[in-house]
Amino acid sequence: MADIICVIGNKGGTGKTTISHMLCQGMGLLGQRSVCVLTDSCREPLDPSGRRYLVADARSREALTKVTGKIRSLKSWMGVIDGGGNRTEMDRSLYGVADLVLLPFRDSHEDIRTVIRDLEMFPRAYAIPSQWPTNVWQREAAEKTVDEFLARFRDRILAPVATLSASKHLLQKTIPGSLPSPLANASRGIARQVLDLLQISFEDVEDMGVEDTSTRPTNDRIPAMAMAA
Repeated sequence: MADIICVIGNKGGTGKTTISHMLCQGMGLLGQRSVCVLTDSCREPLDPSGRRYLVADARSREALTKVTGKIRSLKSWMGVIDGGGNRTEMDRSLYGVADLVLLPFRDSHEDIRTVIRDLEMFPRAYAIPSQWPTNVWQREAAEKTVDEFLARFRDRILAPVATLSASKHLLQKTIPGSLPSPLANASRGIARQVLDLLQISFEDVEDMGVEDTSTRPTNDRIPAMAMAA
């Protein structure tokens, strides 16, 4: 059966949607088949054409139930559910069906206060630093803040995902014909962490010297319509 990863968290603006799409992109680059599930009614569905993963529209409770059921029936697939922000009850519901839960947070005191609450509320969840500063001094300050306030959760904090302007390409309605290598490498990094946590083996094409020069999808064994609610 498929594994379901839910990207949740009470605070908005932490990068849940970006992390969800980068994770799916990375899964495709590591030879895994995945589908990114939209649940936020404030967002519009994205065009699946040219992506290394499928997309599914589950903006109603009924649609989410159907899509989740379809994903579970697929062997060796990954379902990544973008939970949206400021929806505590939805987070609780997704936590109940997830095999793995990710809680993105940025390097602000507000984000850290919120992720502490979420880590306490969801004891099986992992926090993932999102849109992390790349400037040396800012990064050191961010890491010091994490060490100070999140020390007791250290074993549940994943490696940071650095701020990357190219990530916006994955959130466009239609993605470009090719994507920058830094985006491919960052996406692989997220996917590796998740696959390691799920104890799923994978083929790391980056280590074989293959760059992401095309968005040719690897999830072409079933049509995109199969994910329609």
